[in-house]
Amino acid sequence: MTLYDIPVRTLAGEPGDLSRYRGKALLVVNVASRCGRTPQYAALEELHRRYGPRGFAVLGFPCNQFGEQEPGTPEEIREFCSTTYDVTFPLFEKVDVNGERRHPVYAFLTAAPDEHGQARDIEWNFEKFLVSPDGRVAHRIGSRVKPDAPDVVARIEALLPH
Repeated sequence: MTLYDIPVRTLAGEPGDLSRYRGKALLVVNVASRCGRTPQYAALEELHRRYGPRGFAVLGFPCNQFGEQEPGTPEEIREFCSTTYDVTFPLFEKVDVNGERRHPVYAFLTAAPDEHGQARDIEWNFEKFLVSPDGRVAHRIGSRVKPDAPDVVARIEALLPH
């Protein structure tokens, strides 16, 4: 099974399809509306708009597992993201990223080793996974690292389809 085969649901609860992102570089992020790192939404949106035309997308998965910092309903999450950060990148249903109810997308992502060669659980909101156009996890990026940090941008640019 690849990332593209995993069933997902949109934030609106409709069936989603990750296969539409095959061939694109992706930044998959567990997001939250009431976190100290929530301002990362602005940089995520900026990356999505800047590199989208070149074969890139940000995919957001709201998660309430860390300090209950994403307690909202789908409608509240959509409203917050739209009015506060003008988010246009796709948001999917609220999921668990760790534990027994870990969503299959995060089972796939967390199985990939980090920079120390270790597969591990998500540590906090806004942990990022850079996925290559062929569906491999290319880089795991900690939640404290800003999405528009120069090294992250360089990694995104290196993965953009040619």
